[in-house]
Amino acid sequence: MASYNKFQVDRNKASRGINVFKKDRNFNTKKIKSDRLMDGIGIWASFYRSNPHRFVKEYLGITLKMFQCILIYMMMHNHYFMYLASRGQGKTFLTSIFCCVRAILFPQTKIVIASGTKGQAREVIEKIDDMRKTSPNLAREISDLRTSTNDARVEFHNGSWIKIVASNDGARSKRANLLIVDEFRMVDITIISKVLRKFLTAPRSPKYLEKEEYAHLRERNKEIYLSSCWYKMHWSYNRFLTYYKSMINGAKYFVCGLPYQLAIKEGLLDEEQVKDEMSEDDFDSVGWSMEMEALWFGESEKAFFKFEDLEKNRKLASPLFPREYYDLIKDTSFKFENKKPNELRLVTCDIAGMAGKDNDASVYTVFRLIPIKSGYERHVVYMESLNGENTVHQAIRIRQLYEDYDCDYIVLDTQNIGLSVYDQLVLPLYDKERNKEYEPLNCINNDDMAERCTYPNAEKVIYSIKGNASLNSEIAYVMSDSLKRGKIRLPVNEMEGKEFLMKLKGFENLPEETKAKFVSSYSQITLLINEMINLEAEYNENTGHVKLKEPNSKRKDRYSSVSYGNYVATLLERKLNKHEEIDFDDDLVYF
Repeated sequence: MASYNKFQVDRNKASRGINVFKKDRNFNTKKIKSDRLMDGIGIWASFYRSNPHRFVKEYLGITLKMFQCILIYMMMHNHYFMYLASRGQGKTFLTSIFCCVRAILFPQTKIVIASGTKGQAREVIEKIDDMRKTSPNLAREISDLRTSTNDARVEFHNGSWIKIVASNDGARSKRANLLIVDEFRMVDITIISKVLRKFLTAPRSPKYLEKEEYAHLRERNKEIYLSSCWYKMHWSYNRFLTYYKSMINGAKYFVCGLPYQLAIKEGLLDEEQVKDEMSEDDFDSVGWSMEMEALWFGESEKAFFKFEDLEKNRKLASPLFPREYYDLIKDTSFKFENKKPNELRLVTCDIAGMAGKDNDASVYTVFRLIPIKSGYERHVVYMESLNGENTVHQAIRIRQLYEDYDCDYIVLDTQNIGLSVYDQLVLPLYDKERNKEYEPLNCINNDDMAERCTYPNAEKVIYSIKGNASLNSEIAYVMSDSLKRGKIRLPVNEMEGKEFLMKLKGFENLPEETKAKFVSSYSQITLLINEMINLEAEYNENTGHVKLKEPNSKRKDRYSSVSYGNYVATLLERKLNKHEEIDFDDDLVYF
């Protein structure tokens, strides 16, 4: 607050022409021209260092919104700065501007930018490249600018520079006066503490500091952290609290979170677009709260699944995309991975009917069961959701995934409308899209379900799930145990996924709609995690069963699809460990 009041005072004084500099200056007209020039430079440098937002407008020729002026001011006048921004506020744009301001006004400043991925950090350099094309003064200040992946940097004529580093141990031995960590929640706290912050060993040392009368002007290095909000159980939330407490205690810390309403008010985000996103059937309220409302999310005390158990299992850099995706990118390293020896694959399905209702989306998940000494490591390699499709279309899509991924079993929820999909799978199916007929399939674990198939030679590959209190409880406990043991592998977050995809030759040239299909293989897992940490446990004291209850207007179809697959994987694993043939009629005694 003190910094903000100073911002207002300096702004008012400047508008009235009042001298805002503490030290009087001798404007002797008899001074030689070079001395008068240096006096002028000193005055304007002091003024713009105190008012960086005015420097942006008057020297760089860039007009900022009021909230951007305040943020630039706070970046300049605090040693530690944290900005939690909703999508659409131009966080990268604002960071790029401040880097240029700091580099120009403070010669020989070393600026290092890190991020969850190197590509994300490079976006700051790319923004500066765009800005210099419309700002002649900025272009004159820059001596060299490179945007290549391995050597992205900006160098200034006054000796300042901006470079990016990878957020890993390989970034050691760098030096900086200003450290910027973009999307800091995606960076390991150990890397921030033991690698990135160690860059700030010595402050900027201009020559005038060698004079005793200027010793009090010694500068401090700066740290700037930018991100959207995240989960409260994550380390980044504790870091946020630390900044907040230091700020209200009067230290040179600043932290703020600005929600999407500000971006709409300033014309940076379209209100109708926001309304459309919020009305979509698969709207993710948890993700929206964190990314758009600048609110930290904390799981309920009754939550059955813990965020840390899920997040620690996001280790798959590349999902297994549908086969047709591999024809879109002409990169020799990007190939569909065939089965390993003794590997099994499942397509697991939670079935829903017409769209527009809560808990009403069909979800299909593909598992790879990779043999290990203790059984199977379960890789969730693909997930998709469909709304409002009829039973025939759903059955055909299941058969497509079963064929495309060379699956061994179909795990199907056969309660309610799922039974209608099952009745389609036990019949011959004609796929108009592929001009192909699929042979009927049959049930492997339920005699009553098997009798619904009238084709005696139909292959028995469908495992029927008919939920009840006992089975649902067992499935939930098995899922929790598998997560805690690290037996499930999930695709990495969207940012890391995009980084992987951008390295593929030709991906960047794909249409945006096609790129979004690739990225959805990562974002589906984020939606899965948000579903699971919302599930609250209700325990039956008499039976010991647990019932997972989703909050109003929330879904658990992704959880159901994945937990069914994990349950059947456990059945298969038990048989593998006993070296027996698979008999799905046996009960699983797990706890």
